[in-house]
Amino acid sequence: MFNYPVNIEEQPEGGYIVTFPDVPEAITQGEDMDEALLYAVDALETALSFYVEDRKPLPVPSLAEGRPTVSPSALECAKLGVYKEMTDQGLKKSDLARKLGWHMPQVDRLFDLKHASRIDQLEAAARAMGRHIEIHVV
Repeated sequence: MFNYPVNIEEQPEGGYIVTFPDVPEAITQGEDMDEALLYAVDALETALSFYVEDRKPLPVPSLAEGRPTVSPSALECAKLGVYKEMTDQGLKKSDLARKLGWHMPQVDRLFDLKHASRIDQLEAAARAMGRHIEIHVV
């Protein structure tokens, strides 16, 4: 669901630059391809956190069409999935807080991509919206 294609350009002076066609705010570089793709995860998570902070819809990943793809970590994907569902349902954070019986700082931390939320909290938020979280190993 949050598997974004990347463009990787080898640089004449050495190294690689990684950009995301669907998330223009995310750009990074690395000395070699593996390092560039590793840094791309952090760049993607940081850029997507801007969307969450600004309460904007998340960008939809385009088709990879042979390009490599990068995804946020599993916990961040769960957070983004819950955030997407909340916005798709037209709910605000305060609405979700009421449904859960939580204080606003708890909901704010739930959507902070740098905060190590517990998966049971994300599952509770998903259930409050009539959804559930599934994790797949591929």
